[in-house]
Amino acid sequence: MPAPIFRIDHLTKKFGDNTVVNDLSLQIQTGECLGVIGPNGAGKTTTIRMCLGQTGPDSGSIEAFGLPIPAKVREAKKRIGVVTQFDSLDPDFSCAENLRVYGRYFGLPIATIDARIPKLLEFAALQAKANVRPGELSGGMKRRLSLGRALINDPDLLLLDEPTTGLDPQARHLMWERLKNLLQQGKSILLTTHFMDEAERLCDRLLVLDHGRKIAEGTPRGLIAAHLESDVVEVYGDGAKALAQQHAALAQRVETSGETVFFYLREPRPLLQALGVDHSVRYLHRPANLEDLFLKLTGRQIRDDA
Repeated sequence: MPAPIFRIDHLTKKFGDNTVVNDLSLQIQTGECLGVIGPNGAGKTTTIRMCLGQTGPDSGSIEAFGLPIPAKVREAKKRIGVVTQFDSLDPDFSCAENLRVYGRYFGLPIATIDARIPKLLEFAALQAKANVRPGELSGGMKRRLSLGRALINDPDLLLLDEPTTGLDPQARHLMWERLKNLLQQGKSILLTTHFMDEAERLCDRLLVLDHGRKIAEGTPRGLIAAHLESDVVEVYGDGAKALAQQHAALAQRVETSGETVFFYLREPRPLLQALGVDHSVRYLHRPANLEDLFLKLTGRQIRDDA
């Protein structure tokens, strides 16, 4: 296997007594999308900040294209594109001007930048908005412009920190299409996300973080097969909890969240037969998915941002 283009080894970061990133290691190959998922406060954004040299690690190492970070971060950034959680577009410049000014940060010739701007506006589906300022754009348009801006230096690696947060379904699907196109071009992506469907659609491999520590890693389907039962039956309604007690022995695991009871099973037919004659509740039978994996590994309790 060729050497990874990006590598983190035993990375640790503390803020006071709080260990935010705990002995984290990962690597990314050319053309690969690695997803990082975890609850609020799991250490995802702090990891991205260390990868960009914005926060120094307490121990461990980071390499991009064989260059150590933060020591050689300026050189490494020439081949990296970044989309942060929050809008960092310049409100005083038009869409085209945002791309042009950002390109100058990389020392690119004006002719090169101007040749790329129409293609990036087309990539972002913003050809008609070239002279419009970001304040006049929708949230989805701003995120697409941020992605287009991240590509002005034609990077080999993209670091994307929750790039589709706050977008409506149509905008998210368009972003997914654009990201898939980039992967097909051979670019690599490190993606943090809270959307499990996004992780399953885009990522070749997933890393699950909790309390700063890696607790699982593998392909989306491989992780589901390794950690979960094959089938889930969700039961809703006033009688769901009583039914859970009555039929708990039919499932490998039973969990309750609000008025919903989740039956995790390897053989769903006996439970489905019992539910078929019980009209006091509603139910949904589906295959196990990444959301089930996330909740099993990190818990169902709400986390505050950390």
